[in-house]
Amino acid sequence: MAKDILVREAGDSDISTLIEFNYALANETENILLDKNILRPGVERALKLNDCHYFVAELDAKVVGQTMVTTEWSDWRNGMMWWMQSVYVHPDYRKRGVFQSIFGYIESLAGKNPEVIALRLYVMQDNQTGRSAYKNLGMHDAGYVVYEKSP
Repeated sequence: MAKDILVREAGDSDISTLIEFNYALANETENILLDKNILRPGVERALKLNDCHYFVAELDAKVVGQTMVTTEWSDWRNGMMWWMQSVYVHPDYRKRGVFQSIFGYIESLAGKNPEVIALRLYVMQDNQTGRSAYKNLGMHDAGYVVYEKSP
């Protein structure tokens, strides 16, 4: 972890940045332009949910990265999985240990909570940079493929 990177839980003062980063993330990774009229209340609600937390990384008092953590109960393992989502680092700050710092912070929190049995995330199959970064942090491909259908 880079010493000059501060990681903290996001709050209401970060909403505009979280919206900007999520918008950029969707465009960059999936070529999707999100509707900010949907995104804004989604971010605002996420900050109020008990089982959802945004973490941000600051460098020189500027937010430069984010990750959201949600929870999933595993009956098979009798424990909680923390899912890392909305992982984004501003392009000007990549390759500087920003996500490594966020991940280390989240991993430390998880280590203090005996109910947490795994940290997980999903990544686009063609995102080789992300996959490599996650492997370098000790994560491995869990072998799942995600299916989706809107109701």
